[in-house]
Amino acid sequence: MLADRVHNDEAASLLRKNAVEEKGHARRLARMISIKNGEEWVPTAEVEELLAVPLPDSIDAELFSAVVKGEIGGDASYQKWADAETNEEVERLLRLNGREETIHAGRAQQVYDILTAAS
Repeated sequence: MLADRVHNDEAASLLRKNAVEEKGHARRLARMISIKNGEEWVPTAEVEELLAVPLPDSIDAELFSAVVKGEIGGDASYQKWADAETNEEVERLLRLNGREETIHAGRAQQVYDILTAAS
């Protein structure tokens, strides 16, 4: 987990909050699929499997400037997707995910600031 590699408790706590909310995004996406399909979508075991992501033992501040940009881009993508959505509930869920991406960007910026100040 990314939070385990920043070697700063405050920064790790912020990253863990983002991780919890990302799981919420996945649950909302599953709900959206169910709405669009007209029946509950249940992911297969293969879909639910967490993929291993190779990470270095230590991660410095520079990575988080890219994370900030990625999260802001994620919000823009969710909003664009929502703009094209015809189902009001799906649109609402997409916009909620998008807004949370901007919150994640703010936390990633805090992580960048914390790690920069500590170095």
